[in-house]
Amino acid sequence: MGTSRGDRPRIKLGMIGFGTAARAFLPALAHHPEFEMVAIADPFEPVRAGAAQEFGVTTYADVPDLLRHPGLDAVYIGSPTQLHGRHVELACRSGKHVLVEKPMATNLDEAKAMVGFTQQSGKVVLVGHSHSYDEPVHAMREIVRSGELGAARMINTWCYTDWVYRPRRPDELKDSEGGGVTIRQGAHQIDIIRYICGTDALSVRAKTLDLDPARSVTGAHSIFIDFRDGMVATAVYNGYGRFMSTELTQGVGEWGFIDKPRTPAPSRLTSEQELEAKRERAKTAIPGRAPHQAHYGLTVVTCDAGEIRQQPNGLVIYTRDGSRVVDLPTDTSPRERVLREFSDAIYGIAPAFHDARWGLANLEICMAALRSAREGREIYLSHQ
Repeated sequence: MGTSRGDRPRIKLGMIGFGTAARAFLPALAHHPEFEMVAIADPFEPVRAGAAQEFGVTTYADVPDLLRHPGLDAVYIGSPTQLHGRHVELACRSGKHVLVEKPMATNLDEAKAMVGFTQQSGKVVLVGHSHSYDEPVHAMREIVRSGELGAARMINTWCYTDWVYRPRRPDELKDSEGGGVTIRQGAHQIDIIRYICGTDALSVRAKTLDLDPARSVTGAHSIFIDFRDGMVATAVYNGYGRFMSTELTQGVGEWGFIDKPRTPAPSRLTSEQELEAKRERAKTAIPGRAPHQAHYGLTVVTCDAGEIRQQPNGLVIYTRDGSRVVDLPTDTSPRERVLREFSDAIYGIAPAFHDARWGLANLEICMAALRSAREGREIYLSHQ
């Protein structure tokens, strides 16, 4: 559209899928006058009825109908992962800009096709939300890029949660359908690592774990990544809820709020009961701005002359001279940054950083980790 920040017509946005991830964008949308949410598509009739009553928007049962909504400029895709490829294709062919949730696809072929749709349509396709939009991650990247501590040599990001025992759709527990922690949560970790280090990954070695026969899923992983310039990284995730990362962050959880009590392991719920529990959980949107920094576990960056780690209000930097705390502002939420990147790309102010190619590279590392665990060997990468 090629216009300045001060002269932007509003972007009419439709939402495909209206669960937890979509609702988490509502506070951010309220802080971004560039966007106007005008329509929602969701296959579940009570969700549509509730959205129409609460927000006064037009609702649709089918995605093609939503894409024909008058004046629609862009769509947010928060549908199940196995539907992302088809929905991105439909949106691009309809001439809409796209913000698609991570993980972008269930496999590399689908992700590569999505990159192709972007190129053919000339529209913006942004992959997010991911935790590389968190303020501490941005600050770590800037410190690394400044050269203040020399080159980055090692990044370790470790996260322990109760992911396995939260309410889940059946597909969320299957690697083949984009489920399990390595694809769904590893997508955040790989995004953080790649965003901070700013160089290409070469190879991946990994182990994955399935520790509960009554809740069979890839529930934990340890991933080792080699990078082109000699840097290395580890991504550790454990979703079994026994030890929680919040014990290391003064109780501050993923979104910058003091965490609620742990989720108890589910009793023998039917699939329908679990879906209903998930829908009920989705009704409570993630709040917009938090009193503390978002924490996706603990990330530590080692540079030539020091270390950087997260803490609830910013960063701690360690050198031979001692340590110092860097307080960071909380006046912009991560999802507000997503929308700023999306709108800037739509209006031609700045290209999207977290574009479809970026999402493809992240997914390749997640899929390589699963393959490495299956085959017991190092996997070399080709889409970085």
